[in-house]
Amino acid sequence: MNEVNKTLYIPLYGKAYVSRQNIILDDTMAEKIWAAESFPLKRRSKSKWLTYNMAMRARVFDDWTEEMLKKNSNAVVIHIGCGLDSRCLRVKQKYGKWADCDLREVITVRKQYYSETESYEMIPLDASNPEETGKLPEGKTAIVIMEGLCMYLTNDQVHDLLKALEDKYESLHVLMDVYTDFGAKASKIKNPISEVGVSEVYGIDNIEDIISDLKISLKAEHSFTPEKLINELPASDQKVFRLLYTGSLYGKIYRLFELEA
Repeated sequence: MNEVNKTLYIPLYGKAYVSRQNIILDDTMAEKIWAAESFPLKRRSKSKWLTYNMAMRARVFDDWTEEMLKKNSNAVVIHIGCGLDSRCLRVKQKYGKWADCDLREVITVRKQYYSETESYEMIPLDASNPEETGKLPEGKTAIVIMEGLCMYLTNDQVHDLLKALEDKYESLHVLMDVYTDFGAKASKIKNPISEVGVSEVYGIDNIEDIISDLKISLKAEHSFTPEKLINELPASDQKVFRLLYTGSLYGKIYRLFELEA
C-alpha cells in the first residue's frame, strides 16, 4: 500500500484496542483484522490517548449513521475511504444498500475479510476523481460517511466530490471530518500519520467557502469527544484525555461537519 493507504492501520489499531477493553466500541472484526495484519505502527500511532480518540470518532460516526437510517430507512449508505473499518457490521439499523469505497489496493485487502451480499458491496473508488461517483449505487437519498478522508484531498477535490454526490442523489446527508489549515500545518510536526510516511495533508478553515456554489449546506458541527463517551474511559484516564482532546486548541485543529442537501 502507499503511504496514505497505510494510515488506515492507525484507526484500526485504536478500534481493536478499545474493543478488547469493552469500552466505546464492540468491534471484534477490528480485533481479528489487527491480529492478522499486525502492521508495525510506531510511537504516537499506538498512543493510548490516540486510540481513545480514534475509537470515539468512529463511534460518533456510527451513532450518526444509525440516526440517519432511522429517519431514512431506504437510503443508500456510502462510506468513502472505508479502509478496513467494520461500520457496516457495527451499525444495527436496517438499510437497503451499503457501499464501502476506497482505493483499489485497499478494497483488495478488504475483500480478504468481508463478503459482499445483495445489500452490501465494496467498490474501488478514487475520491479525487468525481467521475467515479458513477460507480455508486442508485437511489434517491444517500447517507455519506467521509471519515478520515478530506485531509488527503485538496479543497477543490472536496468541492468536486460533494458536487458530484449532490448531482447524483436527490437528497444527501454527509458527515465529514476535516483539518483546519492550522491543523494541516501542525500535522507535519506532531501527527502520527507522518510515522507511516504521509507528508502532505490539506485543511479547510471555512466549510462555507467549499460549498458556497452548491445546493448542499452546513447543518451542524459535532464533537468528536462527547462527554458520554469520555465517561466510558477508565476514571484515571478521563482528566488527561479531556486536556488533550476537548480544549479550545483541539477545536482549532480538527472539526466535524454535518452537511445536507
